[in-house]
Amino acid sequence: MSEKDLSKLFDLFGRVAVVTGGTGIQGTRITRGLAAYGADVGVIDLDEDATQALADEIKNEYGVNAIGVACDVSNKKAVTAMVAKVCDALGAIHVLHNNAASKTDNPADFFVPFEDFDFGVWRDIMSVNIDGMFLVAQAIGKQMIAQGTGGSIIQTASTYGIVGPDFGIYEGSEYMGHTITTPAAYSASKGAVVALTKYLATYWGDKGIRVNTLVPGGIESGQNETFQKNYGARVPLGRMAHVDEMVGAVVYLASDASSYMTGQMVVVDGGWTAW
Repeated sequence: MSEKDLSKLFDLFGRVAVVTGGTGIQGTRITRGLAAYGADVGVIDLDEDATQALADEIKNEYGVNAIGVACDVSNKKAVTAMVAKVCDALGAIHVLHNNAASKTDNPADFFVPFEDFDFGVWRDIMSVNIDGMFLVAQAIGKQMIAQGTGGSIIQTASTYGIVGPDFGIYEGSEYMGHTITTPAAYSASKGAVVALTKYLATYWGDKGIRVNTLVPGGIESGQNETFQKNYGARVPLGRMAHVDEMVGAVVYLASDASSYMTGQMVVVDGGWTAW
């Protein structure tokens, strides 16, 4: 293998990246981050107008190609159609940020104690957080194999997919006006993401498809001051993450800078899991 130009390790020019959950708090910044390093971007989320609006902004800001596609990732036919649309518009797919996740339509249902947690809500969360992860990885992995190009798949988990929650931080805590906790459905789904990643890394290694997991810590996104204070006291760096602090990790995993890395977790949690 010839030596690489080290100044271009992070370049994504000529590559197409698909981001599910692309108009969410994290997805919005990551789509821009990938575009900033030269990738053409498929913005995937439920709202067609929102995905196309963000795609148009990305085209104007970064001079890359971009398309917005509405897709329910828990629907196999919708996922198949989404992949076809992205390929028709942008060409071969080289990067997937498998990022879509659900906290249900009604946040109050998400924060119910385990003893009373509704099984229907459990299934709704699983249908997106792990069923959708499976369907998108399957469809785009299959596309990468057909292309013969290899690729990089980055799947979003959570610190609560690798360690149990610290329930002490939730006393007096709120998110968007709701008393909050972390439900078992969220932790279980994110733990499954880590396991799926390791499986796919070994399964597709000989196809040149790398599969890694981004493990974010808590991102500041509307929690009340009490929660932010409690959370910060539990973290060596003393604060919650800013959403932009996940972008560099995804760019790294998408690029040749991580070309010998697969089946791994990149934990960006301010040191939460260090103690």
